Amino acid sequence: MEIVIANESHFKYAQVISDTITDSAKVRGTGIAQRTPEYIIKRLENGNAVIALDGETFAGFCYIEVWGNKGFVANSGLIVHPDYRGQGLAKKIKEAIFELSRKKFPEAKIFGITTGLPVMKMNYALGYKPVTFSELTDDPDFWKGCQTCKNFDILTRTDRKMCLCTGMLYDPVQKEKEKEQLNSKAFSRLKRIKENLFLKKKTK
Repeated sequence: MEIVIANESHFKYAQVISDTITDSAKVRGTGIAQRTPEYIIKRLENGNAVIALDGETFAGFCYIEVWGNKGFVANSGLIVHPDYRGQGLAKKIKEAIFELSRKKFPEAKIFGITTGLPVMKMNYALGYKPVTFSELTDDPDFWKGCQTCKNFDILTRTDRKMCLCTGMLYDPVQKEKEKEQLNSKAFSRLKRIKENLFLKKKTK
């Protein structure tokens, strides 16, 4: 199994990717935006996607969408072909697209909306946090992508404030602050330990 950054050589998989996304929505009975082969091809040609291949056979896929003048990016369309499910492939694809997103758009907030608990768990492991929709991109083109979802009427009725999906966000600035706070706490703790050891030596 190989997971690679997609390019023009993978155009031949656009139809099967589109069909797999559509079939998954029917089987799960939950909301998932449909993606045409033409839509998929655009993601393949700009290097904003990863594809999993078993030799020449399609196994899985995920792509990056850029919103708000590169202030936000979404990892979307995560799909694994039925023949390859239950092998941990989705997690590997998710990690690969997240790494690609961080490399190409290091300052962007990475977000996603999903109804799937497994995806939520994968996002959480990568550092995402559940957020309200108001903390996600306000780019209308992103939300237009939900129009093919069976639950779109819920989104419109609530003025785009909530739906059956859960919004999740990875904020690199916030993560850096948390890292600095953690390092500061660790340094303070180490300093206290050394001071206590020094005082003990002096009292002997």
